Amino acid sequence: MSATPEESLAKAKRLVRGFLPQDRQPGPEEVHTAVNMIYGMLVGQGEELDRAQLTKEIEELVAVFQERSLGLADEKGHEPWLPEAKNDRTWDFWERYRWFLEDVEELPLSVVRRLDQSTDDVLGQLEDPRRPGPWRRKGLVIGQVQSGKTGQYIGLAAKAVDAGYQLIVVLAGVHNDLRSQTQLRIDQGLLGFNTQHQMSSNEGKSRAIGAGLMPLQGRKLEIASPTNSSETGDFGKGAAATINFPLGRFPVVLVVKKHWKILEYLRRWVIDVQGNENENGRKIVRDVPLLVIDDEADNASINTVRDPDDDPTRTNHAIRDLVNSFDRAAYVGYTATPFANIYIDPDIEHEKAGEDLFPESFVRSLQSPSNYLGPERVFGLEVDEEAETDVPPLPLVRHVQDSEEWLPSKHRAADGPVGDLPASLRTAMASFVLSCAARRARGQKKVHNSMLVHVTRFQAVQKLVAEQVEDHLRLLVDSLQDRHGQGPATLAELCKLWESDFAPTTEHFPADEAVRLTWDEVSAELLDAIRKIQVKVVNGSSQDALDYYNNRAKGLSVITVGGQKLSRGLTLSGLTVSYYLRWANTYDTLLQMGRWFGYRPGYEDMCRLYTTPAVEAAYVEVTAAIDELRREVEEMSTLGLTPRQFGLKVRSSPLGLMVTAANKMRQSQKVLLSYSGEGPETVIFSLAERTLRRNVQCLEELVRALDETAKAGQPVPSGTVTWEGVPPEIISEFVGAYETDPMAQRVRPRLISKYIDDCARQGELTDWTVCLAGRASGAPRSFDIEGHSVGMITRAALDPDTMWQERRYSIRRVVSPEDEKAGLNEPQIKAALRATVKAARKKEGKADPKRPSGSYLRRQRSPQQGLLLIYPIALDKGENQPLAWPVVGFQVSFPFSRNQEKTEYVANTIYLNEDIYGQDDEDEA
Repeated sequence: MSATPEESLAKAKRLVRGFLPQDRQPGPEEVHTAVNMIYGMLVGQGEELDRAQLTKEIEELVAVFQERSLGLADEKGHEPWLPEAKNDRTWDFWERYRWFLEDVEELPLSVVRRLDQSTDDVLGQLEDPRRPGPWRRKGLVIGQVQSGKTGQYIGLAAKAVDAGYQLIVVLAGVHNDLRSQTQLRIDQGLLGFNTQHQMSSNEGKSRAIGAGLMPLQGRKLEIASPTNSSETGDFGKGAAATINFPLGRFPVVLVVKKHWKILEYLRRWVIDVQGNENENGRKIVRDVPLLVIDDEADNASINTVRDPDDDPTRTNHAIRDLVNSFDRAAYVGYTATPFANIYIDPDIEHEKAGEDLFPESFVRSLQSPSNYLGPERVFGLEVDEEAETDVPPLPLVRHVQDSEEWLPSKHRAADGPVGDLPASLRTAMASFVLSCAARRARGQKKVHNSMLVHVTRFQAVQKLVAEQVEDHLRLLVDSLQDRHGQGPATLAELCKLWESDFAPTTEHFPADEAVRLTWDEVSAELLDAIRKIQVKVVNGSSQDALDYYNNRAKGLSVITVGGQKLSRGLTLSGLTVSYYLRWANTYDTLLQMGRWFGYRPGYEDMCRLYTTPAVEAAYVEVTAAIDELRREVEEMSTLGLTPRQFGLKVRSSPLGLMVTAANKMRQSQKVLLSYSGEGPETVIFSLAERTLRRNVQCLEELVRALDETAKAGQPVPSGTVTWEGVPPEIISEFVGAYETDPMAQRVRPRLISKYIDDCARQGELTDWTVCLAGRASGAPRSFDIEGHSVGMITRAALDPDTMWQERRYSIRRVVSPEDEKAGLNEPQIKAALRATVKAARKKEGKADPKRPSGSYLRRQRSPQQGLLLIYPIALDKGENQPLAWPVVGFQVSFPFSRNQEKTEYVANTIYLNEDIYGQDDEDEA
């Protein structure tokens, strides 16, 4: 039987991918060469194939880009092992999973490549399972909502099994349907068989699925799972009684709900099967390496008791108990909203439960692929109020202004909708019908389509809303089938919505990302599209299930009405239209409720979010806060810090939102921050020639302005040139024009420039000292600028092995601590030293400092007196080959302001105890 065009296209795509380079982004010529070769071969064999369609789909696959993950790590007690293990172990589970992702899931090449790298990054931070115990590793992986974290930790689990971890426990949310959904993903990607029909891969006739269908030269991979993908397939007393295999002979994988009773059942089972008493009389499992993967690690896993000396909450205690029941164990948390995790006190240790789940071994931040539809693209992202929008929002949000009379935002469980559906919800349903029809017109017929209606947390109200939605859906179906009565009017309304909303929105997207459709093409698919749509209620008491898997051949079209169960982890496949009215008062809950984030290949322009202006404003704010947090993590990674130096703060909300639930922030404090009394300095630099040249030009313009308005003093023996009495606008202009590396979150030139301008308007920062710092003797070379010559300084790179590959130069400090004395008189300097010594004596074991710290020097400055220190840095590319342009770094030493308002942040204990930029490192040459 001859292949269909769809089968031929799928076959051609697989063959083309095999001919493209796997270690980098293929170029256009390589794509066209591979396409032409495979096209010619298959057409020569009589297969029907569209060359243009094949080329387009391959180009879309290779166009996706994803940056590498970044992280903090503490190598204390850790023995590097993975590079050697790559050669002495087989990696069959990973290889067949990768094959499944490429061949069946059709993930872009760069995404699979980055998944390989990021899972290696995490696995390498765990301990070698063959290393004799006891050992512990605890880490955290930060992704984005609906961005592919599950696929990432399945890849990690596959590699962990290959490496020798014998027991994998996945903690999959707090609801049965999420646990079931996660188990199914594990079945497909790791186990390779349907757990509803078998417990082990070597049981009788295998019901292979997913990765299990990938051929491995006849080898059968032995693996087992006592849990299964049914709604009742969790671990319990019954499951423990039916298990007939020992631990340690082959890998065992469990996917369990995050509930203390289930975790206790599991712990007792492993102890009964394999436990041995240790010297303290406690039973532990020896020589069976355990990996716990905690999905949504900020939910239910956090210890929320008020007093850290009290017994932990039951689920937190149960997780710690399970990990402590093994002499070799690793714990990795995954979350998109790490707010609660960064507030865990790393020094808390309970007498019975032991250490808390603070990720002391490593923290990694996953980058999202370029085709991810995330908060920044939906709501936009601005760096500050004065700047242009860095990421413009896509035109996908539609405001709801008419819902209060139908269902007041502050309703109760006994209340119900009043009157008919509001016009906005009827329009949202019409949009969903149009999106389903348009996807069919684009050839996406056997796909899932979902709509989310999230307007209440009460199950009784959800049921009433679903009934109204279903009634209106039936009315739409009947109307479209009625060619003479209501049919023409309904069709005309849909046409008007298409022409006024969908067609203009599609024009916003590039033509190669969104196919332009005519109304005739869409209307021809309307009846077939709407007849497939079902309405389902998804909550704790409903019997409806979103059975995407069993409908994968033809696609499921569904309008889902729900609440809490839809707010974490549960994926709505093919989600296009969301009608969302729920208000949440915490950052993490808001983000998790955003089920509309994710991947929408070929139909991003069909997506719509119907919500209130207030909810949209909240999401704009949350987007900025999580972006700032993520950038700080990435900057700390670039600086080579450890998790115990993970001093982070999260911006508080002017709208009254909380960062996370109050009981998850017991160990945090609110702090007020501004540039008042601060000393921001550049420590991360882009090595792009354009950036280096721009910053040197900025410095040239600054020096010209300084020579015109202020008198330069004679260079001192250190080679430094100083100008005094400099007006603030010159400083503001230089800083505002300076270009930083995108990773440099803590030095934001436009914000610093604005702060200087604001202070100057209030009579502060009106008198500046500027120092062009250099070395007179022993300098590697001199820097001549506008008639001044200074010896260039050097600063050791934190990442010399990767800096040229990454085009990023990172140092610990740019400022020499002695330089911050500039502009101060001798009594001020002595007062700063006395304060520094007094502070040091409060810390046990601290010797008296010999010089004043920067923070106390800044306290001595009057509010009018600012200091700008500029450092030209010599940097060689190797073999004494200097850069064409010096690296220009700076520090601004701000006095304390009497007038400037501060921004409120919620900071973790590490941030409160130690300011990483307050460290006075030794002077560098």
